[in-house]
Amino acid sequence: IFGVGKKRENGKKNRVFITNGRSVFFSFRKEKRRRRRRRRGDGRRGGRFGVKSSSKSIVVIDNGAGWCKAGFAGRDDPEAVVPNCVARPQSGRRWLVADQITRCEELQRLGIRRPMDRGYLINPDLQKEIWDRTLKTLLNVQPTESSLLLVEPLFTLPSIQKITDELVFEDLGFRSLFVADAPSLTHLYMQTRFPESTLARSGCSLVVDCGFSFTHAAPVFNGFTCNAGVKRIDLGGKALTNYLKELVSYRTINMLDETWIMEDVKEKLCYTSLDVASDMEIA
Repeated sequence: IFGVGKKRENGKKNRVFITNGRSVFFSFRKEKRRRRRRRRGDGRRGGRFGVKSSSKSIVVIDNGAGWCKAGFAGRDDPEAVVPNCVARPQSGRRWLVADQITRCEELQRLGIRRPMDRGYLINPDLQKEIWDRTLKTLLNVQPTESSLLLVEPLFTLPSIQKITDELVFEDLGFRSLFVADAPSLTHLYMQTRFPESTLARSGCSLVVDCGFSFTHAAPVFNGFTCNAGVKRIDLGGKALTNYLKELVSYRTINMLDETWIMEDVKEKLCYTSLDVASDMEIA
């Protein structure tokens, strides 16, 4: 998946690799140092872009607006699932990052800051802090010795793509980057896991991706998402959490400021009803 589609020189400072329609910039000086290391024979030979071919050198990040899932290529489950935000208790001065929030005992009136809004990156500095802790503390990997597979929302603006590239290469120092969308990866996973299914034989599917900020219905054909047929509605888990806060606040206790608590209540106690009439009688 780290194959190069086209290659060209862009002046003297940057070398541009185009992968799947996405430009990925490599520093010319960094590339020169890599070549010098390979000539010395320091064991970094192998794989595309000089990256080791072992699965642990390929980091996978599914960066959602609510939760960040990170792990290694070839594993069935992510190694770390952490909140994609920072939070500060009402009586504290220090901001808690990612997994530190789940260990916090004071959850009342928790102040929350998120690096993403409506599914798109708006605060790269905050995102760098979350990724840096996830990679170095939870996954125990060095980005300078790894490649990154990043799951990005559909229709991400070019300006946001450029910011993400700078964050991956300049700030974190990853050696290479491949960007994919969730519908095409879901289709590939099901096609590989169930080779005799109708999906695998036909090569097409319809993927409904319900996220934190929006919901996408995306047709996939031969492993590629058909962008012209994608439909989006701005309704996701965040809207359901806000609605639950209003229901509880107007009926019993004011919980409008307890976003984290109500989010936890929703995930643990709420479910999709298959028999509305019966469930209403029980309620």
